[in-house]
Amino acid sequence: MRHDPSETLAALARGDLAGARELRLPGLSEIPRDLFGLAETLEILDVGDGALTELPADFSRLSKLRVLFCSGNRFERLPPALGDCAALSQMGFRRSQVREIPAEALPPRLRWLTLTDNRIERLPKELGERPLLQKLMLSGNRLTALPASFAGAERLELIRLSANRLEALPGWLCELPGLAWASWSGNPFDATRAAAPAQIIPWREIEIGDNLGEGASGRVHRALWRDAAGDRTLSVAVKLFKGAMTSDGLPDSEIDACLAAGEHPNLIGAHGRVDDHPSGDPALLTPLLPAHWRTLAGPPSAESCSRDVYAADRRMTFDAALKLARGVAGATAHLHAHGVSHGDLYAHNILWDGADGDAALTDFGAASRLPAGAMGDALRRVETRAFGLLLDELLDCCPVDESAPALRALATACTQPDVAARPDMDAVCAELTRVTTLA
Repeated sequence: MRHDPSETLAALARGDLAGARELRLPGLSEIPRDLFGLAETLEILDVGDGALTELPADFSRLSKLRVLFCSGNRFERLPPALGDCAALSQMGFRRSQVREIPAEALPPRLRWLTLTDNRIERLPKELGERPLLQKLMLSGNRLTALPASFAGAERLELIRLSANRLEALPGWLCELPGLAWASWSGNPFDATRAAAPAQIIPWREIEIGDNLGEGASGRVHRALWRDAAGDRTLSVAVKLFKGAMTSDGLPDSEIDACLAAGEHPNLIGAHGRVDDHPSGDPALLTPLLPAHWRTLAGPPSAESCSRDVYAADRRMTFDAALKLARGVAGATAHLHAHGVSHGDLYAHNILWDGADGDAALTDFGAASRLPAGAMGDALRRVETRAFGLLLDELLDCCPVDESAPALRALATACTQPDVAARPDMDAVCAELTRVTTLA
C-alpha cells in the first residue's frame, strides 16, 4: 500500500515529530520548510517516488543527516546543496532521470552512492577522490568511460557497471586493493559474446505453486515440471523475471550467466529457460532446495555498507564452517572455469542447511561473463577477495579450532591488497582440502 504523507506532513508542521531521527515522506513535489525543525536530530530521510527536481539551497542545515533516499524523482542534476552536508554518507538517486553529477554535489564523507537507471554520460573526477567511497552503483546509465581518479579509490569494495556504454574495462579496476564485488555485463565489449546454450522449456509443462520469495529482478515460485519429452515430473523452482533494470544489471545478463554456469552440487544453476510465459517476460527453471534451508546472513545495512549482517546469535561448528567454505569455494572455482564471475559472492546469497554445512550459492543478478586473458584472470582474483572476507566471517561464527590459524592465513592471502598475489580459487580449494584432511 502506498504511504500517504499528508498525516506525516501535518504532524511535522505541528512539531509533533520533534527529535525524530528517521522520516519517510514519499510523493513530494517540494521539500517542506518544516523539515528543518528536525535539523539537529534527523539522520535518515526518504523522499522517494515523487516529483522533486531540486533540493533547498540550505539543505545542509540538516547537520546530522547520514542517509538520503531520493529515488524515483526528477532530478536531472544532482543537487549541489548535497555537497555541503557534512555528515551525509549514503545517497540513493535510482531511476531519477539524472543526467549531470556536479562535483560540488558530492559530500565529503560519501561512502555509498546509488545512481542506477539514469542518463549519466560522464562522472566528475572528484567522485573517485572521495576518501571514504566504498560502494558505487552505476548500472543502467550511458557511461563510456570512468575517471582515472578511481585508480586511487583504495576503499572501494563494490562497483556496479552493468548496462552502460563502456567499450572496455579500465585497467585500474583489477588493481583496486579493496575491490571484492563487481559487475560489468551488458556493455558493448560484452555484446559480441554468444549466448549460453539452454534447454527451452514450454510454459505448459510447468505448474506454478507457492511464492518462495521476491527479489529485485523477479519472483521465485515452487513449481512442478512435467517434462513431456522425458516423461517425468520434477519439483523445481521457477524464477519469473520482471524485465526491469536492477541495481546489479539486466535480467537477460542474469539469465545468460546462470545458463553458462553449468551444474555444480553447491550452485543453483538452471534446468532451462522459458520463453513463452503469458506475460512475455522470461523465466528460469532451477533446482528446488529443501524447505528448511535458509540464508546464511542478511544483506548489508546502512551502517555496514558493503558487509553482510549476521544474526547476533549465529553459531556453527567448525566442521560445518569448513564444509560450507569448501562447497562455496568449489562452486566459485567452477564458475570461474566456465568463464563466469558471480559478482555478488556474499553470505546473503548462500542458502545452507543450518547445521551440517551443506550449502548452495544462489542469485546471478550481478554475474558477468569473464573476458579472456590477463584481465579475466585478474577479475577472478578480485572475486577471491570476496571469498576471503566470507571465510573470515564464517570463522567468526564458530569456536576456535586447531585448524583455524591455517584458515585465517588463507583468508589473509585471499584479501591481501596486491591483487596479483592472491591465490586463484583452484588454489583456495586445494588449501581447503588440505586443511580438511588435517582436521
